[in-house]
Amino acid sequence: MAKKGSRILVGLTCEVCKNLNYVVQKNKINTTGSLKLKKYCKHCKKHNMHKEKKKLS
Repeated sequence: MAKKGSRILVGLTCEVCKNLNYVVQKNKINTTGSLKLKKYCKHCKKHNMHKEKKKLS
């Protein structure tokens, strides 16, 4: 049975190469805006800004 709560799965894509690199959980009540995190991109081989793109189920 699935957990009940306000967490949803979102994908993080690299702003440079546009590849989906990470899937993270986000609390939609506390974090109403979109996520922007500086993460490592294995395609660019350096740290870039990653932006929330789509909600996954």
